[in-house]
Amino acid sequence: MPEQTDADLASKVIAVIAKAQRIPAESISIDSTFEELKIDSLDGINLVFALENEFNISIPDEGVQTLKSVRETVDGIAKLLREKAAPPKDDTA
Repeated sequence: MPEQTDADLASKVIAVIAKAQRIPAESISIDSTFEELKIDSLDGINLVFALENEFNISIPDEGVQTLKSVRETVDGIAKLLREKAAPPKDDTA
């Protein structure tokens, strides 16, 4: 699988947000805040489920509460995807 660029990841995250919120993707930018997009805590929960399904990751609860913008979401997902792609640590050494 080719390495995903941050721009590809951002556009995928924006597409998921647009679909989950039923708003045009063009109205969302990397610098949009959830407040500007009128995403409340309930919307946020639904959004987390949609993102977890889209990227096949698990977003920790404490991470969810810190997300306030599209950029933070993209950065957080990028970090989770990198951790998932990293080889498991060998604790037997």
